[in-house]
Amino acid sequence: ERRRMGMHDSDELARQDWLGTAGFDRPEDAWPRRWAEAYVAFAAGEKRAWLYERGLRWFPVVGWAERGGYGALGPGNSVPRFHVTWGTGPGVVEPFVRRVREAEARGLITLKFRHQVDEITVAGGVVTGVRGTILEASGAARGAPSSRAAAGSFSFAAQAVIVAAGGIGANHELVRQNWPARLGSPPARMISGVPAHVDGRMLAISAAAGGAIINPDRMWHYTEGIANWNPIWPQHGIRILPGPSSLWLDGRGQRLPVPLFPGFDTLGTLAHLRATGFDHSWFILTQKIIKKEFALSGSEQNPDLTGRSWRMVAARAVGKKATGPVEAFKKRGEDFVVARTLRELVAGMNRLTPSAPLDLS
Repeated sequence: ERRRMGMHDSDELARQDWLGTAGFDRPEDAWPRRWAEAYVAFAAGEKRAWLYERGLRWFPVVGWAERGGYGALGPGNSVPRFHVTWGTGPGVVEPFVRRVREAEARGLITLKFRHQVDEITVAGGVVTGVRGTILEASGAARGAPSSRAAAGSFSFAAQAVIVAAGGIGANHELVRQNWPARLGSPPARMISGVPAHVDGRMLAISAAAGGAIINPDRMWHYTEGIANWNPIWPQHGIRILPGPSSLWLDGRGQRLPVPLFPGFDTLGTLAHLRATGFDHSWFILTQKIIKKEFALSGSEQNPDLTGRSWRMVAARAVGKKATGPVEAFKKRGEDFVVARTLRELVAGMNRLTPSAPLDLS
């Protein structure tokens, strides 16, 4: 995709960008560094062919997220590397679900849904399995909170236990506990880009069994979050995927400094905004910019890409409106202000954040 667009990349450049962004400087970074180097080698080698063989396809336009702007050795991507899978998240998962289901049909895998692990069992210093609670059946939609009422218990023995339980993004208290001083104070108000089950509970359970929890302070929080007007899970947030043209102001109405443009440096922007003392910032843009550059994260916010519809993709270029989901947020989103004049815009912004009024002048 990038070669078709005339872009040039290499494993050496990708490795340099990764190490410059990661800032590995601790003894416990030995394994993360090895993982990073192995992944870059995989990405530069067989990854695309391997995924293509399994049916994955990609949108032909490659985005340039986290471009940094600090020079060759600083954090960020020196070249565009943001690929969008045709079918978005469901499209990524689809071939792997198919392989798991095939293995299940052959008796190679057993799936135990609604089994909540409460303990990793240990004997003689060796992990021997897991035990926990069988939760009652639930018909909740994907991402929506489901019942945690117990319907039984279970215990499984295993030669090896792999914990793949996601992060801590929906557990705001745990986020605050691990918040690093280098990012200032944590926001008083947060929204969640992940469902409620992403609560980090398996971290403590793993640690109790002797697991090593490293780098809990190295978190990645987006500053471009907006409240979902049609939430699926509690405090459901949607991230804006911005182009570079929006004017970005902090809560005081001051423009963010170079190179903290939209989409350039998430952690640098987060640290800067936390230093202002406000939990919000502002994107100022026109209808022309929002139509051309503005996108929202989430498979449900991109029905054209998720549904693999070239007709809907082509419709983006027709007319003056942005995509349906973006226009819906303009109309119904609590974090949006739409106005025809600058005076009306500032008045609307001040109604939204009366504790931090902006001066029109």
